[in-house]
Amino acid sequence: MSRLGLRSRLFLSHLTVMMVGVVTLTVIGKISSPRFFVVYLESIEVRGIKVQQMRKELVRGFEIAWSRGAGWSLIAGVSAAAGLSYLVAKRIVQPLEQMKEITNKFAAGHLEERVPTNEIPELDQLSASFNRMAMGLEGVEQRRRDLVTDLTHELRTPLTVLRGYLEGLSDGTIESSPSVYFLLVRETERMQRLVNDLQELSKMEAGYLPIDARPFDLHPLLSALIRKFSDQLPPEDNLQLRLKFPSDIPLVFADAERVEQILVNLLSNALRYTSKGSVTVQVSREAQHVWIAVIDTGKGIASNDLPYVFERFWRADRSRDRHSGGTGIGLSICRRLVELQGGKIEVISQLGQGSTFRFSLPIV
Repeated sequence: MSRLGLRSRLFLSHLTVMMVGVVTLTVIGKISSPRFFVVYLESIEVRGIKVQQMRKELVRGFEIAWSRGAGWSLIAGVSAAAGLSYLVAKRIVQPLEQMKEITNKFAAGHLEERVPTNEIPELDQLSASFNRMAMGLEGVEQRRRDLVTDLTHELRTPLTVLRGYLEGLSDGTIESSPSVYFLLVRETERMQRLVNDLQELSKMEAGYLPIDARPFDLHPLLSALIRKFSDQLPPEDNLQLRLKFPSDIPLVFADAERVEQILVNLLSNALRYTSKGSVTVQVSREAQHVWIAVIDTGKGIASNDLPYVFERFWRADRSRDRHSGGTGIGLSICRRLVELQGGKIEVISQLGQGSTFRFSLPIV
């Protein structure tokens, strides 16, 4: 019995229940039916019909007829129950066998397979759960492939630069100079930043990055960042960095260190693509959230590119961003950090008129 499959177990369990019912019905009927028949004969005699002399023959004939009828009923009932049990067991086991086949296909790399719906509610719920799991696995696999492809693409350029300069230095075609070594150091630093950013992003996507959320005041953090970036602006740049912070902004419930990381990334991007005009950090309250917006008057983003700005390794201007040292995943990190703190991030931009990146944080 321990080695029987689910279909055999269901079939035998249905058959066993049916046999117990039939045997119970037969035994009770065999004992009680003749007695009830005798009582019926006695009631006939009360009405004046004499059946005393034929009572034994009548009871015996009734028992024989009942036994024959019960026997044929038993045969028909067992046959019908066996057939029905087999069909029911097959109907229940069929979607499970389909899941087994699809699981084997998953193991072979065919992640697009799905389990069809089932008219049995419990099995339909199991199929829906299985399909959701399948979609999740397919998404994870697709992200893994995209990550490998993007990472290969991003590392190819600095590695090619390093190899070319090192080969030139080794065969004497390039003379060693501080500028050459500075270029080599810059490329290695870029690869190091890329690896560090990827490690942090993978931790966030896997849920391993801790978020120490607690109530804190945004104003000191934003003021310190404005002073820090203002001190780094070259004097010859005609660029203003401003903060608009209303007095009625409440405390937010978030991780101050992660909020600073988001703002540093957004401010760095805004200053990188804004050559004149201003970069403004504007804070406002909407319902139960505080919104922090970084508004610049820079080059802006084309409307066709807006849906992709938070994707990994996406760039509107690949050559400029790569030359400036960006890794292409800073905005992806910002999005995940905002989501982990219960907020959302969005962008509004027009080409040639600047961009507005803003994100929300829950209030206390």
